[in-house]
Amino acid sequence: MPDVIINGPEGRLEGRYQHGSAPNAPVALMLHPLPQQGGTMNNKVVYTLYHAFARQGFSVLRFNFRGVGRSQGVFDKGDGELSDAAAALDWLQAYNQNASQCWIAGFSFGAWIGMQLLMRRPEINAFVSVSPPTPMYDFSFLAPCPSSGLVIQGDSDEIVPEPAVRKLVEKLSNQRDIQIDYRVIAGANHFFVDQIKTLAGNVEDYIRAAGASVDPEQSAS
Repeated sequence: MPDVIINGPEGRLEGRYQHGSAPNAPVALMLHPLPQQGGTMNNKVVYTLYHAFARQGFSVLRFNFRGVGRSQGVFDKGDGELSDAAAALDWLQAYNQNASQCWIAGFSFGAWIGMQLLMRRPEINAFVSVSPPTPMYDFSFLAPCPSSGLVIQGDSDEIVPEPAVRKLVEKLSNQRDIQIDYRVIAGANHFFVDQIKTLAGNVEDYIRAAGASVDPEQSAS
């Protein structure tokens, strides 16, 4: 799990990267929650997503948005963070030019950034969106949503009410050729305290069902 430094729009971006062992391993980018509320790439949900994808054979990158940790710059209310995510995806793709697929996963604020990146990068095959903050941010740009994906929400989320997320899922699900797998985890709050293993299990199950996981026997170097 080596440290990496990425050239971002406002300078250095600090990241952690794990390389998949298959020659054409799929890639996945992880996006963390709101920096101004303590969100970093070491957030427990982001860390869990990172390792869930790694266990399925992906080459995985998580990084700190501008102004977080050793990443340079200052918080930019989403616009700059979207540019950071695009730069991180550029790095990931340049390092994995033969990747079989490209996925994006985000938690809370990171889910909002991830869905915006999805609209701008047609090479993204699928997404995982955990606790998308639908009451706080505008998701109307998803018209139409370009890719199918997984949305995970806790039914005891004290920050993002589950009915608000369900409304977004229903809107996306009505779009042509888009399939949204919506999974509500009973008893889970916004940070999935005591439900981290359940969260990881759902993500890995979805990756396998999508046919994106890499057989460890085939990926041995």
